[in-house]
Amino acid sequence: MAGHSKWANIKRRKSAVDAKRGKLFTKIARELQIAARQGGPDPEANIRLRLALDKARAANMPKENIQRAINRGAGLEKGSELEEAVYEGYGPHGVAMLVEVLTDNRNRTVAEVRHVFSKAGGSLAGAGAVAWQFERKGQISVKTAGMDEEDLFLLAVDAGAEDVDFNDDGTAEIITDATELAAVRDRLAEAGIEVESAELTMVPQNEIELPVQDAMKVLNLLENLEDLDDVQKVHSNLALSDELLAEMEVA
Repeated sequence: MAGHSKWANIKRRKSAVDAKRGKLFTKIARELQIAARQGGPDPEANIRLRLALDKARAANMPKENIQRAINRGAGLEKGSELEEAVYEGYGPHGVAMLVEVLTDNRNRTVAEVRHVFSKAGGSLAGAGAVAWQFERKGQISVKTAGMDEEDLFLLAVDAGAEDVDFNDDGTAEIITDATELAAVRDRLAEAGIEVESAELTMVPQNEIELPVQDAMKVLNLLENLEDLDDVQKVHSNLALSDELLAEMEVA
């Protein structure tokens, strides 16, 4: 999970840039809306909404934007009808990809996703062609400043975590079973651990390792997909070596 953890750090820095452009707020607003529509506007009774609220607050999203999105999802304000979809495909060199979207126009979205894949030398695949290669997991990012790593590891495992990966920047990524994400997050918070983010992710069961220059082409495809307005998350089975992540840091 080391590469996955370091990639999460890079993604957080990119999210800070997206927030300045307003793009991150748009994606979070859609997540808030769909969560409230599916489970109601009460975060205490709606785990998905609670996690989306955590993400919104971490991004310093204005309270009025948060409430407006929740109200739209709950039917209290008029808004576009969103639907979820997952597209499966292959990037360059056969790298498997899952693209999660929230859209109000599925035809537009699939056309945009297909165009980005094709431009990079990849292609969309049929339903089920890629998904079997991934497993849904919970991922929690916490701050570790002043904490003993062994103490945090034991605390996380006792709370129900499967693994903990420590970073050099004073953070750690905690992996959980998908069904245990909210419970582990809450127990860590109750223990005084500062939780930066908690979300569901797709972890590949087997990874493909490529030379750095080939891998960079795959990462560029990932970023171009994520830049699409309707795309929420993109997952791949590309192995994230230290050499590759160092190159990505300066790219």
